[in-house]
Amino acid sequence: MSKKFYIKTYGCQMNVYDSERMSDVMDGEGYSATDNPDDADMVILNTCHIREKAAEKVYSDIGRLRQIREKRTKDGKETYLAVAGCVAQAEGAEMMRRAPTIDMVLGPQTYHRLPAMMKESKTQRASTGKSRVLDTDFPVEAKFDHLPKDMRGKGPAAFLTVQEGCDKFCTFCVVPYTRGTEFSRPLGDLMDEAKRMADAGIIEVTLLGQNVNAYHGDNGKGGIVSLSDLIHHVAEIAGIERIRYTTSHPRDMDADLLAAHRDVAKLMPYLHLPIQSGSNAILDAMNRKHSAERYMELVVELRAARPDIALSSDFIVGFPGESDADFEATMELVRQVQYAQAYSFKYSPRPGTPASVMETQVDESVKAARLAELQAELNKQQSAFNAASVGQKMAVLLERRGKFEHQLVGRSPFLQAVYVDVKDKLDESAHTPYTGLMGKLVDVEIISGGPNSLQGKVA
Repeated sequence: MSKKFYIKTYGCQMNVYDSERMSDVMDGEGYSATDNPDDADMVILNTCHIREKAAEKVYSDIGRLRQIREKRTKDGKETYLAVAGCVAQAEGAEMMRRAPTIDMVLGPQTYHRLPAMMKESKTQRASTGKSRVLDTDFPVEAKFDHLPKDMRGKGPAAFLTVQEGCDKFCTFCVVPYTRGTEFSRPLGDLMDEAKRMADAGIIEVTLLGQNVNAYHGDNGKGGIVSLSDLIHHVAEIAGIERIRYTTSHPRDMDADLLAAHRDVAKLMPYLHLPIQSGSNAILDAMNRKHSAERYMELVVELRAARPDIALSSDFIVGFPGESDADFEATMELVRQVQYAQAYSFKYSPRPGTPASVMETQVDESVKAARLAELQAELNKQQSAFNAASVGQKMAVLLERRGKFEHQLVGRSPFLQAVYVDVKDKLDESAHTPYTGLMGKLVDVEIISGGPNSLQGKVA
């Protein structure tokens, strides 16, 4: 019987990508995935350091996992616990001191070393009864050199990491410290990986990076390619039908990238463009290096290039020094833009960042009240956007089974979750009746829209 592993992912899409790569590593070591940590011989927590609650939740989960391990030990089963990701990178030694039950701590740049760490951990436990393996270096060798060659069975949509790290140094953010400075992968490597994705039946590719529109990859001929260049190259690959990219910074939205939204049909009409605040005073304090006015100009330019584009964003309320007027400026910007979706959070001080030591911290009750007001407006806008989809026909990429019989779930061009009843379209006589629909782009008529998803039927 093969050993089992369990991965829990916190935080951003880059962490989702990293978890997928760690799964590939564990597959290569002969482990099989499980959704139940009680059954796992190896548990990996892939952590996020953006918000305080995310970090604290890790320690809460470690406490529960300690109980699971104690029970498995009584049953004669070994369990190893690894903590990966950005909390691990930022607080590795402190994590091992605070939670002795942890066997391994690895940063975002070292997951390809997991087999060696597992071997060392087992050796230590055999000789001393416990293991304490820490690897949070930024290695010389690129982790991308260890990607799997065979991508079959990965599903119809996948992330393609093109850029990692950040040089922006927003005063609230730990990413430059946990992920390092900006690194862009060479064009040739990305094209090879994208072609392998197409060969494996992947038809939607999301170009991924902490600061993805700052991509500047080597073209192998002494030149540099931009994100817009890369989008054009990927669009030429047969089999790739949809392209997305995330996460963007307003400072790096240039004319060529705006033109790509107009000219590349495969580039989906959805863009996540974080602003964080609508107040120029707060944007300056955040070191965002763009104004609210420039952001609004970009919104106008994007909608001129692609009139049907849907926008999402990130917002932080209660940043140090945020006044009532600053918050109202955020609300006014939100009302002007009309978002299809957005993510909003109370400011959370992160150790080591400039904002954490600013003297003008905002009271928690004020943060909570502002967040409630902002989220009420954002939820109203998202519901309105979904309601406006009713009656439309759109291509939906069907990715998985729903919880009800004859139901499949997919994503619209605007990244909405769409639940589709496919009963009338199934070949019930086939061994797998969903074969003709799963993983395919299917024209769907939207028949109803809720706050978070749509209902449709095959057109």
